[in-house]
Order: sequence, then structure tokens, then C-alpha cells
Amino acid sequence: MANLKDIRKRIGSVKSTQKITRAMKMVAAARLRKAQQRITDMRPYAVKTMDVMSGVAARCEEDAALHPLLERRNVEKVLLVVITSDRGLAGAFNASLNKTAFRYWKELEAQGKEVRFAVVGRKGKEYLRNRGATIDHEFTNILNNVQNTCASEIGRYIVRLYEDADLDAAYLVYNEFKSAISQQPVIETLLPVRLKEIPEDAQGDFIYEPSQKELLNRLLPMYVDVEIFRALLESVASEHGARMTAMDAATNNAKDMISRLTLEFNRARQAAITKELMEIISGSEALN
Repeated sequence: MANLKDIRKRIGSVKSTQKITRAMKMVAAARLRKAQQRITDMRPYAVKTMDVMSGVAARCEEDAALHPLLERRNVEKVLLVVITSDRGLAGAFNASLNKTAFRYWKELEAQGKEVRFAVVGRKGKEYLRNRGATIDHEFTNILNNVQNTCASEIGRYIVRLYEDADLDAAYLVYNEFKSAISQQPVIETLLPVRLKEIPEDAQGDFIYEPSQKELLNRLLPMYVDVEIFRALLESVASEHGARMTAMDAATNNAKDMISRLTLEFNRARQAAITKELMEIISGSEALN
């Protein structure tokens, strides 16, 4: 049976770990509330941006040249924008997303496409680099304080590659926030921009100033930034939810372990007391 001192030491160690996991759970819960509010506020804005942009494009004259970001190309060069976290201790948050990105990467390669990566988050960078992926760009110091300027930086980089014909399609790979206990890895087409179909009877008749083409020149890059910003907020909220759930499970597991160790400690102590009593009785009988 284990030594009493060793069991007592293990109980103390588990209690210390439990304090840490409980504190991390509380911090994640506080951050989740703020992140959840941000993504809830952001989603309608992204949907409305797409509606406005689709409406303008639907009303363009037939002979008007559409924006390069709407151009459909023969897809040969693909960029995957993978958004993970900088830290671990978030359950399967990073692992499931990395596996999703890896599978899609291999599917595209099997179709003969050239796949490159732009990564946001240290965990995705390490995972892909260890598997020989071609990482074009790493975006750092973004996830701790996600702002629209961060999304604009990523958006400008991707749009420049697309306009220079250095890639034919770009996809976002991130965790979509469902709830505090549910995050879903998704792959969404970022470029070329896919417009919503607007019914003819809903298009109306407008006079544009400036022209529709000028509006698209403004709206399309802005929409790319908005989609990236939304994906970043989804990922941050998902990370906090996953970490809160993981730390809650770790805290409960620590509680169970403390109970088991305490029971083991009591049994060992009882056995030690019984042994001492037996030795005393045996010594007393020997003297008699």
C-alpha cells in the first residue's frame, strides 16, 4: 500500500491543480460572455453587408465589368486561412480544427491543386509546419485583442494575392461558435466572393452615385474584411467556450481524484494503526 506521506503529497498537488483549473474556468467564462456578445452583434452586420453588396451587383448593367474578386477562375492555386488559438488547455478545440484543415488540404492535393496556408494562431502553425505544409504568412498578436484592423490586415494580404493572380481561391477554416459546449469546425469560401441571388421583383430601381462599379470596389474588399473579422470573433468565442468546458471537466475530475486519494489515505492510515496495535499486542503477549 502507498506510503501515507506520498498520498498526502499527491492530495496537496491535486488540490493545487484544482485551484488553477477552477480559476481558469472562471476567467474563460467571463471572457466568453464578452466574446459571445461581440459575435452576436457581428453576425447581422455581416449578413446585411452581403445583402447590400448582392443587391448592387444584381443591378449592374449587363455590359459593366464586375470586380476581380467576383471572377470565377479555374482553381489551381488555393490558400487556406486556418484560425486556431495561441494557447492550449481548450479540450479538442485546436485538434479538431487542425484535423479538418489537414483532411481538406489532402483532398485538394489529391485533385492536383497547389495548397498554401496563412495561419492565425500558434497551434495551427505548429501543427501544419510539423506536417510539411507551405505556410505563406503567419499573423501574430491578433487573438488576444481582436479588432477590425486585424481583419483588415489579413484581408488586404489575401485580396492582393487574388488580384495579382497568385491564387485562384481562398477558404477560411475556423471553429464556428454554437454554444459554450459546442464548437463546429467549418470551411467557408472567402474568394471568389459568392453573391446571394436577389429576386428580380426585389431589386427595385435606384440611381447610384457613385456608380455601381465604384460601390463594388468599396463593398467587396470591405465584405472580405467583415467575413474575416466574423471568423476571428467566432474562433475567439469558441476558444473561450471550449476552455471553460475543459477546465470545468478538469476541476470535476480533480474533485473525484481527491475523493479517491482521501479514501486511499484513510485506508492506509487505518491499516497502519491496525499494524501498530497488532505489534503492541504481540509484544505484550511475548512479555507474558
